[in-house]
Parts: sequence; structure tokens; C-alpha cells
Amino acid sequence: MTPTEYDFLKRFLKERSGLMLSDDKQYLVESRLVPVARKNGIDTLSGLVAAMQRGGNAVLSNAVVEAMTTNESFFFRDKTPFEHFNNIMLPAMLEKRASSRSVKIWCAAASTGQEPYSLGICLKEAAHKVAGWRFRILGTDLSSEVLEKAKAGIYSQFEVQRGLPIQMLLKYFAQQGDLWQINPDLRAMIEWRKLNLLENFSHLGEFDIVFCRNVLIYFDQQTKIDILQRIARMM
Repeated sequence: MTPTEYDFLKRFLKERSGLMLSDDKQYLVESRLVPVARKNGIDTLSGLVAAMQRGGNAVLSNAVVEAMTTNESFFFRDKTPFEHFNNIMLPAMLEKRASSRSVKIWCAAASTGQEPYSLGICLKEAAHKVAGWRFRILGTDLSSEVLEKAKAGIYSQFEVQRGLPIQMLLKYFAQQGDLWQINPDLRAMIEWRKLNLLENFSHLGEFDIVFCRNVLIYFDQQTKIDILQRIARMM
């Protein structure tokens, strides 16, 4: 891949996903996009770039974006945000929303779903406190592929071992061979939608709590400011 082709990919990915690639990340681009090229019957990365430059192939363009966006996630990631949810946010909501008994939560860049499901488990564990309340959890992501996995709620042994206490695994999952699936009542708590944070998302409505974690590190400073200001207006 030539420097000109790499520059095209950098501009394309910034415009489509906000992803900022430095000049030393060409190896990462090659490792992730070679399989995309082959899957689409293209022999080289130069051929892939040429096909994208011709335009008109939305499927190919989306595949490139999805391959390049990082989808790292695990249950109760970093622990502290969920402790804050249980000990600070939830008690505050139970006080402030006592009249409506309704709380809306948005997990932006939810990836394969572990974060929204972790919040759902927190609410299940607090069932005695929230009986009669309506909690709506919305999980959004740029990638259709990871959203399909999130909707299914099926995870490998490795995935459920990352951050999920064994007692919660046995309580909220059903084993299917080597895999584990979230129980139907927990899956029903969460709505999933495809969403690009670079685009207008005001149509989602207002939220009481927003989790927007780990995704902003890939954006430039002005894009971070813009996204956070737009989220703030919806709270």
C-alpha cells in the first residue's frame, strides 16, 4: 500500500467513524483490511482502496469501517463505574424520579453488549429497591456485526470469565455447550440500535444516565468536545 493510498484510508476513516490513525499504524490497517479485501474477491490492499475510491459500494465501505473500529469489551469493565452506578447514580435516580418511576440509560459505543448487560445485572441485583420501576437501557454502536452479537447475548467461556463473578454467571446465564447465553428476561431489558456518534443523535431523546466510555480516545480533541456537548444537551 502506497503512502497516498494510506492517506486516503486515514481520511476516509476519520470522516466515517472519527478514527484518527497515525502514520505508524499502517501495519494495523493491513492486518485488519487484508481479510476484508479477500472476502470481497480483491487480491491486494491497493485494489481495495481503488474499489473504495470508485465509490458506489456501501457494503465494502461499511466492512472497512467495521474492521477498523475496536470492539474490546468485557463484563463490569474497570469495576469502578459500576460501583458508582450502584452506590451513587441509582440512589440519586430513585430519589429524583420518584414521581415517574422511570429511568432512561444510554450506553454509547456498546460494542458486543457487555456494558449494558452489566447494568442490567446491577438492576436485577437491586430488584428489592427498584420494584415497580421502569428502566430503559439503550445500547448503540457503529457496527452492525457487534450489535447482532449483543442482541443474541451469547458469549464464549473466555468472554464470561472476564469480569463476571461466577455466582452471577450461574444466575443470569444458561449454558449452551461451550457457550453461555444471557437469560431472556435480561435480554428483554435492553434495546439495540445502530448509531454513529459523528452524526446527529438527538432523535434518541433525553436520558438520565449516559455511559460513553473508551470510544472517545480514538477521536481528535474537537470531535470529543462536540460529542460530549451534544450528549450533555440530551441529559
